[in-house]
Amino acid sequence: MLKFLKVLFLILIAVGSVAAQKRQLKTIVIDAGHGGKDPGTSHGKLKEKNIALSITLKVGKLIEEELGIKVVYTRKKDVFIPLHERGSIANRHKADLFICIHVNANPYSSKIYGSETYTMGLHKTEENLELAKRENGVILMEENYEKNYDFDPNSPLAHIKMANYQNAFMRQSLNLASKVEKQFQKSGRKSRGVKQAGFQVLWETTMPGIYIETGYLTNATDRKLLESEKGHQQIAEAIVKALKIYKEEIEK
Repeated sequence: MLKFLKVLFLILIAVGSVAAQKRQLKTIVIDAGHGGKDPGTSHGKLKEKNIALSITLKVGKLIEEELGIKVVYTRKKDVFIPLHERGSIANRHKADLFICIHVNANPYSSKIYGSETYTMGLHKTEENLELAKRENGVILMEENYEKNYDFDPNSPLAHIKMANYQNAFMRQSLNLASKVEKQFQKSGRKSRGVKQAGFQVLWETTMPGIYIETGYLTNATDRKLLESEKGHQQIAEAIVKALKIYKEEIEK
C-alpha cells in the first residue's frame, strides 16, 4: 500500500506541475552520470564519470553565461550519488528541466558511433532496454537500496512499468531531445536519433528531462572527441544552442 501511495504521489506531482507550468526556464538541474566508486563505461584510462563531469560543468557555465538561467549540479566532483538522490535534488530545487550527461559504449562492435538523446518511455528495441538495465544496475551498489526503490533493475517488466509514469512531460522532453540531436548534427556529429528508455533517474523527477549519450568510447571517431577538452566544449556548445532554441520557443 505504501509503495502504491508513493507512485500515486509522484504522478499527482507531475500532473500538477504541468498544470501550473509558467512556460519559463528558471532552474535547470544537470546530472553528470556515475561518479566515485561507479566509473561507468571506460576505455583504457578514459572513464565515463570524468568525461560526463567535464561536459556537465561546461554546459552549466554556458547556460549561466548565455541564458542567465540558474544551474544546479547533482555533483561537481568525483563522488558517488545514488540515483534516487539525483532525482530528489531536481525535485527539491523545483527544477524546470533535468539534463543527464553520459557516455556510451558497445562491447560488441567498435563501428557503432554517434550521439543519442533519450526521454522516458516504453522500450522500442532490445538495445534500449539493455542500456537502461545497465545504467539502472548502479542501484545495486547503494546501501539499503531495497528501502529506496520499488524496482528490480533486472526486470524488463519493471522498466516498462515505470516508463508509463512520466507521460505528463513526454512532449516537452521529446521536443528538447530532438533539438539536441539536431545541434549535434549541425556541429558535424553523427546523430543516432531520439530514443526512449526507462531510466530510473528520469522517472524519479517531476519535470521534463532528457538523458544524453554523448558518444561511444568504444569507437575511435567518438573517442577522439570524448578524450579532449576541445571535444567536451564542442559537445557542451551544441547542447546549449539547443537549450536556447527550446527556451525561446516555450517562452513565447
